[in-house]
Amino acid sequence: MYRLLREHEQVRERRRLARHPARQRPELVADAPRQVYTWDITKLAGPVKGVYFDAYVMIDIYSRYIVGVRVHARESGPLAENMMREVFDVHGVPHVVHADRGTSMTSKSVADLLEDLQVARSHSRPKTSNDNPFSEAWFKTLKYAPVFPDRFASLTDARAFMAEFVTWYNHAHRHSGIGLHTPADIHHGRHHQVRAGREDTLATAHTAHPERFGTSRPLPKILDLPKQVWINQPDQEDQPQLQAA
Repeated sequence: MYRLLREHEQVRERRRLARHPARQRPELVADAPRQVYTWDITKLAGPVKGVYFDAYVMIDIYSRYIVGVRVHARESGPLAENMMREVFDVHGVPHVVHADRGTSMTSKSVADLLEDLQVARSHSRPKTSNDNPFSEAWFKTLKYAPVFPDRFASLTDARAFMAEFVTWYNHAHRHSGIGLHTPADIHHGRHHQVRAGREDTLATAHTAHPERFGTSRPLPKILDLPKQVWINQPDQEDQPQLQAA
């Protein structure tokens, strides 16, 4: 019976099922600061079980600089819009703002602001955290830090901690993804002087002890800056793809 039914294409799902179109994979590239910002919201445990604070964090994907951080007692589109306005006033308007598909990220207030400023909106695919890797990686850096507490005593306490941690991250943390520079050096264009100082120091050391260097290049590869930073870099044969411009 089933053989006959298959031959007549009768063995199939007969109910009317919703068919969701495939979401396009976001492919974004930046080759300088202030081109692509990505943002997300993470939960910070409050003083008692079941109480959480929401940390809004926006990152420049090229420099890894935290351009904006706010901690609120709730998540909402208008609060996200206010943060973006303040960030854009200080750091300039980017070409693209990327986020996941949370309610604040897709809210009308945020969409209207970005449309008014002619900023392209980009969103992750549903249930695909890898589409927002810079925010996810930074949240891991935050929550795995030895100084990160189990709970925050109050909203004021959470805000103070985040402000201090972001200051350290931006101005003291040597990031392996940007040539062991600090995010602030890259974001504000100071990395050229830092690199020149490194080259002078290494040249002096080479002159004093050439036997330690052999035929190695002047600066080790780990100190190189990336020419481009991608969210979902396409295969080489598919480039060029979406540019952040």
